[in-house]
Amino acid sequence: MQYKDLHSWNVTTEQARQLQNELSKQIVRIDRFETIKTVAGVDIGFKNDIALASVVILSFPDLQVVDGVVAESCVNFPYIPGYLSFREIPPLLVAFARLQTEPDLLIVDGQGIAHPRRFGLACHLGLILDKPTIGCAKSRLCGQYTEPNKEKGAYTDLLDKDEIIGTVLRTRTNVSVVYVSIGHRISLNSARMLTLACCKGYRLPETTRYAHKAASGKVPEGVIFVQEDK
Repeated sequence: MQYKDLHSWNVTTEQARQLQNELSKQIVRIDRFETIKTVAGVDIGFKNDIALASVVILSFPDLQVVDGVVAESCVNFPYIPGYLSFREIPPLLVAFARLQTEPDLLIVDGQGIAHPRRFGLACHLGLILDKPTIGCAKSRLCGQYTEPNKEKGAYTDLLDKDEIIGTVLRTRTNVSVVYVSIGHRISLNSARMLTLACCKGYRLPETTRYAHKAASGKVPEGVIFVQEDK
């Protein structure tokens, strides 16, 4: 799978901040996609400076594994909240490059525009891959909200001052919410509905669940394991 070489990954924190501010202006916040037939889950696990980056592709809407790669590679950028994409995307691109199937949609375990500079991991990855991308995070990075009702499908706006930066979504009755935001080439309404459509009785979408298992070393059938060439 091909991707855009937008910038160097050998950057300082200040350079990373400048890139986020500049690239955030390129994010498309409306629907620009056709029929969704495949959806990719993206997650990454770490052991010191070694990353296990996983991309697992499921059919949609039946959510069966059709392809996937777990790539082991080194990371160079330090762990700094708000700049995780500079640490996590290079290993993920190793995995994306080895896929046999090109996904129609990405759901990332992380933030989209629900980010102080409106450029979280889902935005960064979506822009590089030029794919419709959703951020579906387990925790809030910024913004305020009122708790939605307890029923599955209930939601409220995630607000930063007067700006709606995401949706606080209940994906299962009486369980904790997830934080959904635009990554790239998708509207917030579509991001919410597609995230909900990828949930099958659990808090997290199936895409995230499969990708998390793979990044934890429990590689599902149909997913290959690769090591980056040193």
